[in-house]
Amino acid sequence: MVAAGILLFVAAHWENLSPTQRFLLVLVMISGFHLAAGALMPRFQPFGLALHVVGTVALGGGIFLAGQIFNLQEHWPGGILLWAIGAVLSWLVLQDWLQATLAALLIPAWIASEWSVRAEHFSGMERILVQFLTLLAITYLSARRGKQDSHFRQALMWAGGLALLPLGAMLGAGEWVWYGTGHALPLSLHGLAVLAAFGLPLLAAWLLRGKAILWNFGFGSWVFLVGLLDRHNQSQNVAIYGLCALAAIGLVIWGLQEQRRERINLGVAGFALTIMVFYFSSVMGKLGRSASLVGFGLLFLLGGWQLERLRRKLVAHMTAGGAS
Repeated sequence: MVAAGILLFVAAHWENLSPTQRFLLVLVMISGFHLAAGALMPRFQPFGLALHVVGTVALGGGIFLAGQIFNLQEHWPGGILLWAIGAVLSWLVLQDWLQATLAALLIPAWIASEWSVRAEHFSGMERILVQFLTLLAITYLSARRGKQDSHFRQALMWAGGLALLPLGAMLGAGEWVWYGTGHALPLSLHGLAVLAAFGLPLLAAWLLRGKAILWNFGFGSWVFLVGLLDRHNQSQNVAIYGLCALAAIGLVIWGLQEQRRERINLGVAGFALTIMVFYFSSVMGKLGRSASLVGFGLLFLLGGWQLERLRRKLVAHMTAGGAS
């Protein structure tokens, strides 16, 4: 919030500043937080680390503002790359999990933005992008394996958990982005893109989990298969719902196996979301208005009640198993 407020303050007064004042303001904005953090670190280390993070966040705004001041060539993914490099350097200097988390978010953001620019005129490029981000979210979700995991692994788990359901929904309901008017991707570019989209998240999973990446390979196969199916084909459309429900069940089983409550919760939520979307898109339109609303309400009440009972039983079973 502090970083956002400062960026908004700069944007509001930007037109009234000379180029020299603008550049000095950018320098002060970026360096001021890091200098203040360095002064506070010996006595107030948590506060100092937080100010270092604000400084690294402000670096992103400073990079793009500097590009505007000097009228640099417009290639906005390059700005994200410089921002990610700044986060990596801050992590190497400070050895702080907050900077590591920023780097873990900015590096994929640069890869995604670079791909979006370089392949924007080809149809189907969004499919590979969503596949990459979905599999990466699964990788980050699986970063935690034990009760004594580092703060960095916990942060990755939260980032992956928050992103997984929206990205999974985009992957399953992607007919509005799969079919573009541009040219088809060249075969060589398509092959390299698919290799990177699946290879990089699986490499990250291997670094985080070692040899225990069998489930990551399984979800990688699921991401690849869902991306191949066509929403406009009726049988394949139904198959997508089945695969989404299967992935949700698999996430629950994975959580039980490794005793991770967040995977159980996300699996149950994903299964409920799949049933709701299937009812809304494939069943509700075939009923009368009153009957469809009554059925939707009963689905919420009875289905939600049963799913919540099941979720609590699974969590209790997992807790009892861990205690024993």
